[in-house]
Amino acid sequence: MFRLKVFDHFSSAHFLSGYQGKCESMHGHNWRVEAEVEGENLDKIGMLIDFKILKGLLSSVTKGLDHCVLNDLEAFKNSNPSAELIAQYIYEQLQQLLPKEIHVSGISVWETEGSQAIYLK
Repeated sequence: MFRLKVFDHFSSAHFLSGYQGKCESMHGHNWRVEAEVEGENLDKIGMLIDFKILKGLLSSVTKGLDHCVLNDLEAFKNSNPSAELIAQYIYEQLQQLLPKEIHVSGISVWETEGSQAIYLK
């Protein structure tokens, strides 16, 4: 099994309805995202997927989250855009963009340097 990791970032605002504390009010984060993918087979030049392609695919997902209020996005109309659910959303979107033989093994989302949520399937 081969695994690759790439990183990206985005900035956005959100609020957590029902939360008792400061996070109930709108606030922003500079999010950091780590995507890890895996697969069994390498291509003819010895690569699972080109890092440039993988970074581009991750960026195509995160650009839809950048500089917006996450609560306003369709994906979060019926749920809070918590770090956990943002990680799940990125996982699902990225998996749809990858070739079928490559699988997302995990997405990590940091909302601060010391706070990370991880989605694995």
